Amino acid sequence: MSRSVPAFKLRPPAQPPHLLTRPRLLRRLDAATEPVVVVSAPAGAGKTVLLAEWAQATAARGEYAWLSLDGGDNAPGRLWAGILRALRHVRPELPVRLHSDEWTLDAWLEEILPSLVTGLGEQEPLTLVLDGLQSITDADAVRSLGDFLTRLPRGLRVVLATRHVPGWPVPTLRTRGLVAELDQHELAFTPEEAQAVLTDLLGAPPSADTSSALYEATEGWAAGLCVMGRVLARSADQADTERNVARGRQAVSEYLATEVLFRLTTEQRRFLLRTSVLDELSSGPCQALAGDRAGVLLRELARTVQLLVPVAADPLAYRHHRALATLLSDVLTSEGPDTVASLHRAAAQWYSRQGETTAAVRHWVRGDDEPAAVASILGAWEKAISSGRGAPIARWLDLLPRRTVAADARLCVVAAMAALSGGAPETARRWLDVAQLRQTGPETVGEGSTVSDAAAVAKAVACCLKGEVLTADRLGASAVGGTRPLTSWRALACTARGAAALWTSRYEEAEALLGEATRDAHAAGHSLVLVRALGLRALCALLAGRHEPARMLSDEALEAAATTGLSGHFVSVSGYIARAGLLLEEGPAEEAERALADAEAALAGPPRTSHEPHIRALCHATRARLESARRNADAAREAREAAERAASGCESRGVLTDLLGPAGEDTAVAPSAPGPQDLSLGERRVLRALCGPLTLREIAAELYVSHNTVKTQVRAVYRKLDAHDRSGAVARARECGVL
Repeated sequence: MSRSVPAFKLRPPAQPPHLLTRPRLLRRLDAATEPVVVVSAPAGAGKTVLLAEWAQATAARGEYAWLSLDGGDNAPGRLWAGILRALRHVRPELPVRLHSDEWTLDAWLEEILPSLVTGLGEQEPLTLVLDGLQSITDADAVRSLGDFLTRLPRGLRVVLATRHVPGWPVPTLRTRGLVAELDQHELAFTPEEAQAVLTDLLGAPPSADTSSALYEATEGWAAGLCVMGRVLARSADQADTERNVARGRQAVSEYLATEVLFRLTTEQRRFLLRTSVLDELSSGPCQALAGDRAGVLLRELARTVQLLVPVAADPLAYRHHRALATLLSDVLTSEGPDTVASLHRAAAQWYSRQGETTAAVRHWVRGDDEPAAVASILGAWEKAISSGRGAPIARWLDLLPRRTVAADARLCVVAAMAALSGGAPETARRWLDVAQLRQTGPETVGEGSTVSDAAAVAKAVACCLKGEVLTADRLGASAVGGTRPLTSWRALACTARGAAALWTSRYEEAEALLGEATRDAHAAGHSLVLVRALGLRALCALLAGRHEPARMLSDEALEAAATTGLSGHFVSVSGYIARAGLLLEEGPAEEAERALADAEAALAGPPRTSHEPHIRALCHATRARLESARRNADAAREAREAAERAASGCESRGVLTDLLGPAGEDTAVAPSAPGPQDLSLGERRVLRALCGPLTLREIAAELYVSHNTVKTQVRAVYRKLDAHDRSGAVARARECGVL
């Protein structure tokens, strides 16, 4: 039976009264030379308005035919009856005629398609606009349209406007460079365009707050912005931004319910509602909330609805458009608060099983299950700390109400450890003070330690980071007794004590304690403590004149830092300084510069506080030595002054006294060539050995360093003392007061 095509479908719909001309998009369309143009965006994105304006302008490059498609065209015969009617509207001489009941596959392939392609060829340019292509889902209709698009004659251009991400043959045409595309991101209003639309609707420019709030709520979506603008224009109090935005969101939700939600299948609506509690939609969590077909539904809705926005970091993940999220939240809430809470808890359980603690805690809190959120944090914080990730722990705690954290001594200790991991000992101390007030019993935190024992370890670490090494030594001694061997708490306590022994020049004791810390950190899998303990051991060996152990330990520390992603963390600095010091002892200043630059970069990273003053002073002192070796007196002086400033923050200067001199002593570097004052600790030890009868090889054995290291240091001694042999060096040293 023949079916006529209504005349209104053959022309663009009337333009809205508040039309915003969009030159940037009109230029895009006008510049497209491809035979197929696809404009794909969700409902209300402005596709029809844009194409109607463009088609009627000179940018269309000649005549245009228009056909508005709807569900009545979803059959091949009816589709092509409409397309041919639209084409004959501007090309009456077109020889092909078709009634909707005359279409068959054989007739299409053998007669209709060849005649159509021939009849449209070798004529003036013509543009065919098919608006509403999402209505065409019949397999034969889609295939026939694909046949036509892949055989377009020269001079004919087809523009497809659809709410769906188009399927075949567009991907094929895309690979051949035959399709131009505009998507929802390009159709979204820019902030400037949004301001212009709102100004037109309101009759005056909106306030900056109002404009920003509306743009954020709609993400530049044309229909949403216009609906909210009209609501605002009717408002008696346009200054009440919050209330007007709420009303606008309600109006937008009503539009979306009609245009999107109620047009979906029951299964699709259920999927969107159940997954609306998620911040990010991916196959795993969606399946946990919406069943085994969730992955299929996610891909299907991302293609057909287009209000699921791709997440930049993951091409297989999406989020709800803010306008759609508001609608889904309202509908889901209407089913009762228990439904919302149960979905959040189901999501939290899935994220917990995946080890995604941030998302798990967020959903536990939203599901009104704070105890489960606390349990998630207590179960995951140690692993995060051990890898140097203190910032995520702070975010987990921020998701909880402040009163919940402050009321739980275990969480206070966790917060303190997160602060220490980030180099913020003062913040850690404040949390430890709260933990001390909240202790109620023998609760454990981390790997088997009670809250009180764990807090004692954390206090010792905080003192160490503050440069209070005498206090750290005292607190660490008592803290070690409350920890079990081969645990992270024991490793932390031994590291604090070992660092205190190192900075007070008790090298043998420091090596023993730091060796125990290394063992315990290995056993507990605590990378942060391991890198720190190895680096401090390397410094200990260097300062004690044992170069070969120092070299091996610094290499091990920096390799561990690189393997665990801690190369830029402040715990790696001691390893870099040890390597730089060794290289300076042996002469290659360029390699020493690279190691020292890495140390300075790690110290310059967050947090920008004065933690670890001993390390900072030693780093500056090493820089002074390097600049002296380069004969850069001004830079060396600046570095030594910086070392003095850092050392002033130490409770006890200890080993720094040997390197910088007593506090208050003039440590300016003379603007001259390297001299006796520039002898390193290792070079001074070799110089003292040169006073005796030992050969260089015997000196190396006595100092536990290699023969080559001693030879390198002897050459440096001769150069700095301006001597040519062993006896001359000793005599010059005595003359200068070095010996």
